[in-house]
Amino acid sequence: MANSEKLSVLLVDDEEGFRQGLRTLLSFYTMNSSLPLEVVGEADSLEQVLQFTTENYPDLILLDLELTGSDGITTLARLKEISYTGKVLVLSAHQEDDWIFRSMQAGSAGYVFKNRLATQLCEAITTVIKSEIYLPSEVASGFFRCFQSYSNSCAKARHQLHLTQREQEVLHWLAQGASNEAIAKHLYVTVATVKAHLTSIFEKLKVTSRTQAIVAALKLGLVVCQPSDG
Repeated sequence: MANSEKLSVLLVDDEEGFRQGLRTLLSFYTMNSSLPLEVVGEADSLEQVLQFTTENYPDLILLDLELTGSDGITTLARLKEISYTGKVLVLSAHQEDDWIFRSMQAGSAGYVFKNRLATQLCEAITTVIKSEIYLPSEVASGFFRCFQSYSNSCAKARHQLHLTQREQEVLHWLAQGASNEAIAKHLYVTVATVKAHLTSIFEKLKVTSRTQAIVAALKLGLVVCQPSDG
């Protein structure tokens, strides 16, 4: 991005007051640094995010994890499905390890606690627009704790069930709620190939449906649990 160009930003949060505070903070950055930002829209629900992104394609989305009628993890997954390649930076009050890990796994370029915005947001934006990952130390430690736990349990279960790498990938997207067509698109294979993988997965997990497969995979640690509401 050239210095004269402004970075278009979409603010996503279900609290209007917080979005207004973000606008003020971003305006301050623009006036007092070499970080030219322009807030081009606001959204408080998954539907609004997808519609605005499809029509306007912002460079950066500042995303809360709790939205009207949905959540930020689902929003990240849906943004992938519509092939959004801009940057998403999560701003959240949630400090639990699983929220951090799920957000990064779902495609966030960084994670900032809301109570650290004043000291970290400018650096976070500067980092992610350079296609780098932003994780401050207090966030990174939680992410890697969860990553290590997930990796260990996943590797053990995969070994015991003899899941292939491709079957693990299919299972991951299945847990995201992706259709066979969406999974095929993500993995660059045919729908028939996805169905064949699912048949094999069902046999190995000893289940007969997609829902049963997801539940079994969650219990075995093959996929990461969705964060609980709260």
